[in-house]
Amino acid sequence: MKTWVVNALFTAALLSGAGASAQAVVGQPAPAFSMKDLQGRTVALADFKGKHVVLEWVNPGCPFVQKHYNSGNMPATQKSAIDKGVVWLSVSSTSRDAGDYQPPAELAAWLKSKNAVATATLDDAGGKLGRAYGARTTPHMYVIDPQGRLVYAGAIDSKPSASVSDIKTATNYVNQALAEALAGKAVSQPQTTAYGCSIKYARAD
Repeated sequence: MKTWVVNALFTAALLSGAGASAQAVVGQPAPAFSMKDLQGRTVALADFKGKHVVLEWVNPGCPFVQKHYNSGNMPATQKSAIDKGVVWLSVSSTSRDAGDYQPPAELAAWLKSKNAVATATLDDAGGKLGRAYGARTTPHMYVIDPQGRLVYAGAIDSKPSASVSDIKTATNYVNQALAEALAGKAVSQPQTTAYGCSIKYARAD
């Protein structure tokens, strides 16, 4: 497992330096989207105009995702944001052909078991949304302001490890970005290097 984790982190680091294909650019309008959530309801970015929106890429099979959910850190970050009127959209871009793919009902049950409180979780098994944002790892985080501009992209926090013990000494970049944005300030650290497991995308048509 340790070797697998190290390889995953190394892969994420390599991919983070190869983001030329990403369409989402900090400071520019966030790519629009409309897709189904795990319950089959249509969710569009346009639905939340005038609100801050967080996008979080998730895959329960990833040790880095497990770190933040098993510890309660990700659910707590979600709750803190939602309590402030922020919309939180989790996204699963794991291909249906991947070994750790979870069907919508199974993923929803896992998230519920971890006390996740996201506004909705989007089913992006085809990878369209993930590719539009240049999402490379799980987790990979984005913050969009009420005008629809991307104001943060990158890691959940400053400690790129799968160790729960690192959470308490890490800077939570999402909390920081939201606090500044909600106060009407420019985000002081608008872009960081996402860490985690590489997203297992479906083959592009």
